Amino acid sequence: MLRAVILIGGPQKGTRFRPLSFEVPKPLFPVAGVPMVQHHIEACTKVPNLKEILLIGFYQPNEALNHFLVSAQQEFKIPIRYLQEYAALGTGGGIYHFRDQILSGNPAAFFVLNADVCSEFPLEEMLAFHRQRGSSDSFLMLGTTANRKQSLNYGCIVANADTHEVLHYVEKPSTFVSELINCGIYLFTPTIFHHIGEVFQRNQQDLLLYSYLREESTNGWQRAEAIRLEQDIFTALAGQGRLFAYKTEGFWSQIKSAGSAIYANRLYLSCYSQCHPERLTQNQPGGPSIRGNVYIHPTASVDPSAVLGPNVSIGKGVTIGAGVRVRESIILHGASLQDHTCVLNSIVGWDSTVGRWARVEGTPSDPNPNDPYAKIDSETLFRDGRLTPSITILGCNVTIPAEVVILNSIVLPHKELSRSFKNQIIL
Repeated sequence: MLRAVILIGGPQKGTRFRPLSFEVPKPLFPVAGVPMVQHHIEACTKVPNLKEILLIGFYQPNEALNHFLVSAQQEFKIPIRYLQEYAALGTGGGIYHFRDQILSGNPAAFFVLNADVCSEFPLEEMLAFHRQRGSSDSFLMLGTTANRKQSLNYGCIVANADTHEVLHYVEKPSTFVSELINCGIYLFTPTIFHHIGEVFQRNQQDLLLYSYLREESTNGWQRAEAIRLEQDIFTALAGQGRLFAYKTEGFWSQIKSAGSAIYANRLYLSCYSQCHPERLTQNQPGGPSIRGNVYIHPTASVDPSAVLGPNVSIGKGVTIGAGVRVRESIILHGASLQDHTCVLNSIVGWDSTVGRWARVEGTPSDPNPNDPYAKIDSETLFRDGRLTPSITILGCNVTIPAEVVILNSIVLPHKELSRSFKNQIIL
């Protein structure tokens, strides 16, 4: 029996995803027509003998999250539970805190996936690779290659080319270590909790000593449970013959910023052409002109003279008028693009309106770790005091008037603009 754990984080994380994360928890943001975390769940359900999926995070349970869990269970016919942390416990602290639920039923192994990654999720291949080793005390991480510059922004893996054993692991090094980077997808056996428990005990002792020396009390047991898999566990396990890396040749990217959501949208739409062709809209007589991979929700209203694609997702209840052009963009629930608007490299928020003959355009910022010229997701919004050109984001319920241009800008929710803007954050 197998189990899967998806780490979804919490509200104070994902600040680079604002203003989109103001409206829904980041894991529920729609990418290629479905919530981001649904891609993870769908991949997990394809693994034989995987009996349950646990979501761990510190979001307060709300209507959107509860509705998603109910609908996902009905669609995928597998138990899905949400376990809420009392505080941000880190990638290792969360699974350690809920170790009894993870180990219930005595699973032979369990997957751990970070919710903010986009991937083909080669879980079955990872499982087969792990079983070939035949060890109950070995652990597996998914890796991919990056160029030298990009690798500095990820966990770097030095592995034996023949045995695939991880010999050295460094999280976000200051100098080049390796082109093989950590994808944030792991396969653990229950013995991983022994290693996490050692870190917890050490943290407790350190905090007790700290409080004794400072002669003041501390809620040490809570803070001791904040554990990071990357820095606290993997660094120590490297070189001990227990941690191994499985390198994927498939696509992978982080989804840290709104710009990276556009890139993930492109990757998942491309994947649909093989695994879910029914989700892609095809050119039909009397319908809009479709170029490349495009997803259109069945409830959306699209004028036949519109031109959509490539790499466009149209959400529920969207209205698209005559002569509209949309490319490399996500149009969210309830938005309206009036006649002859042009939307390029942008995200149009929920219930927003773009007026006639208006233009909403951004600059592509692909967070592709293999592209030496790509702009990395961890870069600041500003460079030399100016907003870095990137995709344009319209928050929820934004109104763009007719015949204006919004270029490389971020518009916060509930704004009614009166003129054109370029390279600005509109508060």
